[in-house]
Amino acid sequence: MYINAHSMGNIQEELEAMVQQQSYDVVAITETWWDESHSWSTALDGYKLFRRDRKGRRGGGVALYIKKAFDVIGIESKEDGVEYPWVRIKGKANQADILLGVCYCPPNQEEEVDNLFYKQLGNVSGSSALVLVGDFNLPDICWELNTAEKRQSRKFLECMEDNFLLQLVGEPTRGRTMLDLLFANRDGLVGDVVGGRLGQSDHEIIKF
Repeated sequence: MYINAHSMGNIQEELEAMVQQQSYDVVAITETWWDESHSWSTALDGYKLFRRDRKGRRGGGVALYIKKAFDVIGIESKEDGVEYPWVRIKGKANQADILLGVCYCPPNQEEEVDNLFYKQLGNVSGSSALVLVGDFNLPDICWELNTAEKRQSRKFLECMEDNFLLQLVGEPTRGRTMLDLLFANRDGLVGDVVGGRLGQSDHEIIKF
């Protein structure tokens, strides 16, 4: 499950209830706005947490909860200023490992940071099974036609194509725009993609 926590306020109890009831394997959150003064515990019972807070600036931040039953390794990024944690979920028996990333790109992100992300994605995209989810803030992209108005968005599309990533969200996630996206590099890796609501957020959540 993926959640954009923008405008949610304190959602800890509602989030915990939903996660425990549905028993999700993975919960990805963007715009956590966590820092040292954050008022509620970041722990979820039965889950291991991977997080990247925005350094030196207010807002942003991402978190990734993975069920403790899974054998998970966090992948350290050498690119400073890139808010994208990656984890490798070890496959059971003869199944392949799954590489999972969560991303938050603020509006009008600097081109240098975009390039760091593309470099990072290129480094990990050799994984046999890859899933990427997050808020990419690129409302001018038409995913039906695979076209975009802005140069920044066209470059993003090229990167997704170069890494053989297919976008799987089909409905708007904030108002009439599609900001929150879900990618996979293999057919059948992700299924049953649906929207929903949590708290007062103005973004749809994505269940998959």
